[in-house]
Amino acid sequence: MAVPFKKVGYRKDPKNKNSEIVFHPRLVTMGQTMTLESIAYEMKEKSSLSYGDIKSVLTNFVEAMRTALYNGHSVNIQEFGVFSLSAHSAGVADVKDCTSKNIRTVKINFRASSSVKPNLTSTRAGEKIEFLDVQAAMDGESGGGNGGGGNGGGNSGEEENPLG
Repeated sequence: MAVPFKKVGYRKDPKNKNSEIVFHPRLVTMGQTMTLESIAYEMKEKSSLSYGDIKSVLTNFVEAMRTALYNGHSVNIQEFGVFSLSAHSAGVADVKDCTSKNIRTVKINFRASSSVKPNLTSTRAGEKIEFLDVQAAMDGESGGGNGGGGNGGGNSGEEENPLG
């Protein structure tokens, strides 16, 4: 299986309408989002546990992780990554005015462990990330992708339909 991408053009200088357009690959998500239920079903197919047992464990895991985060802990899932909280807040001039009321938003951060980070150069099967050019695949061209790098691109405000 390969990660699909589309080619998106951006102006080198967004402020200049006559600026040269350069193309970048942008990764696209295909199909439905994987849910806890679909992951539990996939895990059931690869183990001796029942779907209900796996779903229960995953549900309890999410609740336990939320509790740990809300109690100020980071959560390290070995061979996966570390979850932690961060806050964005309003600054104040006087330390006495710095209270929890200044916190505007709280985000959950994730730092992937090296074992799950995408690998563009691995030579072992199953470890190297492959890419699929969506447009080339739709046009029936063979070799629509490659194992090369690229980036997720940015967003110039121009949205394209990844399927054409």
